[in-house]
Amino acid sequence: MISIEEVTALVSRPAAGAINTFIGTVREFTNGKRTLYLEYQAYKAMAEKKLAQIGMEIKEHWPEAESAIVHRTGTLAIQDIAVVIAVSTPHRKDAFEASAYAIERIKEMVPIWKKEYWEDGEEWIGNQKGTSEYPGGEPGKDVEK
Repeated sequence: MISIEEVTALVSRPAAGAINTFIGTVREFTNGKRTLYLEYQAYKAMAEKKLAQIGMEIKEHWPEAESAIVHRTGTLAIQDIAVVIAVSTPHRKDAFEASAYAIERIKEMVPIWKKEYWEDGEEWIGNQKGTSEYPGGEPGKDVEK
């Protein structure tokens, strides 16, 4: 479980006029298909490095920002929290923008893989943006030629 309060507390400070918290949850329907649950797996050491990199990128773009990101792995039920991003800044616009930046970067570069389970099957979803598939059907399996 991810504690929203604990993640938010990591960025709370007197200089912050805004704390934006993004909470990514497991939805029941995707493209009209009912999801039963999800499984997330990660290359943990690399995922932690990439999450730290995103924090540094946020600091480069919004120097007054403080950020914290937590992503779950394992089996998640519908409505479970998969990711929490908290960003504090002196002004709200920067907090909104930095949070949006963080979730897009997570989906682009962090090695966390998602498998969706439906009533009639299951599938590893290619990248987190769902724009590419795994050639071998799952992470780490390449198609033999």
